[in-house]
Amino acid sequence: MSTVWQKLNQPFQPKVPQQDHGRTKFLSHCFSRDKLHLYNITSKDTFFDNATRGRVVYEILRRTVCVRTCQTIGISTLIAKGVYDAAFPLHDGDFRVDGDADDRNDRQVLHEEWARYSAFYKYQPIDLVRKYFGEKIGLYFAWLGVYTQLLIPASIVGIIVFGYGVATVDTNIPSLEMCDERLNFTMCPLCDGACDFWRLNTACGTARASHLFDNPATVFFAIFMSLWAVLFLEHWKRRQISLSFSWDLTGIEEEEVRDEHPRPRYETILRQKRQRKQKNKKHKKKTNKYGCVMTNLFLPFAFQFGLTFSAVFGVIVYRIVVSALMAMSPDPETKSNVRVTVTATAVIINLVVILILDEIYGAVALWLTEFPKLETNFEERLILKAFLLKFMNAYAPIFYVAFFKGRFVGRPGNYVYVFNGYRMEECAPGGCLIELCIQLSIIMLGKQLIQNNIFEIGIPKLKKLVRSLKDKGSAEEEREEERPPQQWNLDYALAPFEGLTPEYMEMIIQFGFVSLFVASFPLAPLFALLNNVIEIRLDAKKFVAELRRPVAIRAKDIGIWYNILSGMGKFSVIINAFVISFTSDFIPRLVYQYMYSQTGTMHGFIDHTLSHFNVSSFKPGTAPHNSGDITLCRYKDYREPPWSPDAYQFSKQYWCVLAARLAFVILFQNLVMFLSLMVAWGIPDVPKTIMQQLKREKKLLVDVFLREEKEKFQLIQSLFAKDTTHQQPGSKRPHLGLGTVLLGVIWSVYVFACVSRVLVCETQ
Repeated sequence: MSTVWQKLNQPFQPKVPQQDHGRTKFLSHCFSRDKLHLYNITSKDTFFDNATRGRVVYEILRRTVCVRTCQTIGISTLIAKGVYDAAFPLHDGDFRVDGDADDRNDRQVLHEEWARYSAFYKYQPIDLVRKYFGEKIGLYFAWLGVYTQLLIPASIVGIIVFGYGVATVDTNIPSLEMCDERLNFTMCPLCDGACDFWRLNTACGTARASHLFDNPATVFFAIFMSLWAVLFLEHWKRRQISLSFSWDLTGIEEEEVRDEHPRPRYETILRQKRQRKQKNKKHKKKTNKYGCVMTNLFLPFAFQFGLTFSAVFGVIVYRIVVSALMAMSPDPETKSNVRVTVTATAVIINLVVILILDEIYGAVALWLTEFPKLETNFEERLILKAFLLKFMNAYAPIFYVAFFKGRFVGRPGNYVYVFNGYRMEECAPGGCLIELCIQLSIIMLGKQLIQNNIFEIGIPKLKKLVRSLKDKGSAEEEREEERPPQQWNLDYALAPFEGLTPEYMEMIIQFGFVSLFVASFPLAPLFALLNNVIEIRLDAKKFVAELRRPVAIRAKDIGIWYNILSGMGKFSVIINAFVISFTSDFIPRLVYQYMYSQTGTMHGFIDHTLSHFNVSSFKPGTAPHNSGDITLCRYKDYREPPWSPDAYQFSKQYWCVLAARLAFVILFQNLVMFLSLMVAWGIPDVPKTIMQQLKREKKLLVDVFLREEKEKFQLIQSLFAKDTTHQQPGSKRPHLGLGTVLLGVIWSVYVFACVSRVLVCETQ
């Protein structure tokens, strides 16, 4: 079966020579000059690959002290000061293949087998990516591959759920009742004065479209996606440990992974503060430095949150004003398209604002993160701040539509007004879920298309064009000298590598679209899958052909990004529970069918959800100009009728539906959390084969070190034997034999300590 699977899988494998030897696992240990005789060194020039050699050179350059000043250490500080422009490893020649395909270097192999859109159906050569770019970048592409791969089953289930909605839309009783002209539901006006009464059947299209996403299969899909998020994280943990084992990362110490050097920017800030302190020493004021720092950090953060909510509120005002103006238009076609026009234009405005604020927030997060001394602390805090700002920016409009729109409208005769008599906007007759679906789909697709095509393709090419124009003069001088361009000149013309944070951030925000509000848009995993298939090749092409080669950095995991993913997975359970319970009509339909329906079916559901209003109770100036013979109009709410003693108060049905909604939220959360814990418990973090291989490797390491120490001890014993043999009777030199014995005892203790340390590590 393994042979058959290999033959079936062969067309999807990249033609990478290095992967042919991937099954051979050599016993490995952290490099040490004291144990050179134990390593399998066939050639000193090839013992370390290019990525490792580049990392060693970079470490030497970074630790080199500038002897003329005590405050400058390393190449990174000199770059920060502007002494040097850049420092980067060189690529392995040109990425284009000119000669024989068998003589390709690693860069050419990656370009041909990985960084092409035509290779979208092939697996990624992750081992070669790690060899060329280092473990940190290799883990990013491995994570992106696992995420994209697991989007396939989610997309299939989402298509099935959407297909169920399409198949049942013609038999859905609430939709049929809304479209039935014979029921003759006369609805209350959508605005004061200028708007007329209208018939519910005119919203037939909205009701049918809403059923495509608001149906019983949506609840199943929300549960499925919550479990999918847990399965994705568990699968990635296993994949990550497998890669750590095959890439010899399981035994590296923490100090080898972490960069404990002070940041150049931190040193610059510290030096500037010292200079200011000395300058203002005579005029020193008694201030609380911690309070100052907290204030400096809190105020910009609060300003950014206020800016985001101001943008959302501005779009809300736009929707309210434009809806009122279009409703007052004498053109009947304009009146009929009010909701579609306002919703579409408002979402586009939201998208533009989100894209603009995304760029601003990236710079703000960098500005707010100046205080950490170490590079790892700086990166984690920068990621967290940027994520919080961009999360708020991307999802604030969606949260508004999902949980706030239509909740504070009031009722006919007692509406809530803002800005000189404008009524708060209401949900469509089919509910707010269809508007949430439109909002989510446009923002998600817009961010992916615009960021991929403009920000990731257009802007880098524009920057490259600007750099080429600036370097045009120097290029002409080189042509005059008739010297062929060197590799460092070619690489310097490429864009600098600015880290993996933008790449991760884009995918994390997309993961939020896929998991947080997936109950309103089952096709979100499908669009994410299509985007990621292109994204992998786009990022690969960028790293291979358009960016300078980054310094290879060792990393055991993806860092803080895993914690963010885990938190979003748990948060998605709560969000989907509230979306199904409060945004969709799933709970009101269940309550009606099992508590109020006389036939146990959905017949009469629309009439049950519409309350009555006496048109004579309109406030002066708010009633329609042409009311005709209409005495009662309907509006969507659970309130007592005008002939009730408690007219227009919330009815008993309202409290029953509210109780059912809250009960569903509690039940859904506990059920999904329990199932998630079961899935996480049932899937071990470390694969069984890896566990066995790790134990075997540690045992072999113990045997190697014991054999080495045994040989050393035997050498000491032989020296002791020679000492005893050569000593003459009556000779007064006992101290030499005693020293040898003591040396033997020390070696024995050392061997015991080594074995104990390895065994303790194995136990842990």
